[in-house]
Amino acid sequence: MKITLSALAALSLLSSGAGAIDLQIDNTDSIKAAAKIVAAGLRAWYTGDRLGDTPGNLPDPYYWWECGAMFNSFVDYWYYTGDETYNAITVQAMQHQIGDYNAFMPANQTKTLGNDDQAFWGMAAMSAAENKFPDPANGQPSWLSLAQAVFNTQAARWNPTSCGGGLKWQIFTFNNGYNYKNTISNGCFFNIAARLYKYTGNETYADWAEKVWEWEMDIGLMSKDYHYFDGSDDQKNCTEINHIQWSYNAGVHMSGAAAMWNVTQNETWKTRLTGIINGTSVFFSTTAPNIMFEVACEQNGKCDVDQRSFKAYLARFMGYTAKIAPWTWDMIMPKLQASAQAAAKQCNAGANGTTCGLKWTNDGVNDGSFGVGEQMSALEVMQALLQEEVPGPVGQKTGGTSKSDPSAGGESQNAPISFNSITTGDKAGAGFLTTLVLIGILGGAFWMVS
Repeated sequence: MKITLSALAALSLLSSGAGAIDLQIDNTDSIKAAAKIVAAGLRAWYTGDRLGDTPGNLPDPYYWWECGAMFNSFVDYWYYTGDETYNAITVQAMQHQIGDYNAFMPANQTKTLGNDDQAFWGMAAMSAAENKFPDPANGQPSWLSLAQAVFNTQAARWNPTSCGGGLKWQIFTFNNGYNYKNTISNGCFFNIAARLYKYTGNETYADWAEKVWEWEMDIGLMSKDYHYFDGSDDQKNCTEINHIQWSYNAGVHMSGAAAMWNVTQNETWKTRLTGIINGTSVFFSTTAPNIMFEVACEQNGKCDVDQRSFKAYLARFMGYTAKIAPWTWDMIMPKLQASAQAAAKQCNAGANGTTCGLKWTNDGVNDGSFGVGEQMSALEVMQALLQEEVPGPVGQKTGGTSKSDPSAGGESQNAPISFNSITTGDKAGAGFLTTLVLIGILGGAFWMVS
């Protein structure tokens, strides 16, 4: 573990009750002020811009994917607040991690590079394009083309040799988990495809989004009442499902479904989106109404480093959904408001009395669990309240400026993706959980969430 730097050590000092963040959920200035404090706390964990360190990497024990997720939060932070404080380190990190095929596949990450890991960086680039985050200069790939390159490299990995299709968790055969087809990898691919469809209008992306959705439903990675499970072993042809439920699986599917509804306006996607939102009730406490928690691990104290960030992505994508599918507003915003207020109350630890813990259901008592995931989750749920202050994600016909390259990443594949005719102007890691996953496949009933 490398977290020995003074800024990080200061964050780890527990002094509960010293402060807490004053958040008034109906006051824009208060929300921005709270987000500013939490964002500074998140920034303190990042060392990649320091001399001798690597831009786009977090110190141990964090995996590469979570750094991409963190910079997505900083893109969102700029979008919601207008504060440019973290723009420079965001651009530096995202450019440094582009890697092979301009598709976020850096060679030094191959030992842990999964489809979900790559996709979290791809979703950060997609958010940058949608939010009109300034594109890189000096001939670097646009944010949109980076997301398209991730899509193209992943579409080429669609694997019909088992389970009738789907993406494997891992990209390379030598990595543990290669024979696992997990929901987050496929869900992120769905998410990127749907959002690219919304941005470009190209039907090829819609076709892939529908294909992934139908495959996940057929295999049983999602239930008929829109609960999302962890994954399945493709060596058993996906006949057994690990039924652990994680909040980020619901989040990536919710926002993808919202993007599909936004473009099509059809009842099928409206029904699906409504079902996903209703299905997230499992992640909101009944004893502390409307307050978000990670149902599989938070109450029993078993959340690992990765899992402590998952609420960030549910909160992020609930806010996105409320904005682009306005009829969902009353279903979503009360949950975000209650969760944000609860999160702020327990951001009362550390040297400054504003470090955020994991458990928002503790009625203001900080649980002493600190880190990137805890801080990022608090930031995302707070800044998601600023939906009325922003115009919403753009597309090529609605003010988008990021340059499209439908063939981006194509040099990585033997059979390039064939795109439909252009009609409007022109593809998570979620952690190194191999041991947990393999145990879960055999004993998933223990973890079953009804």
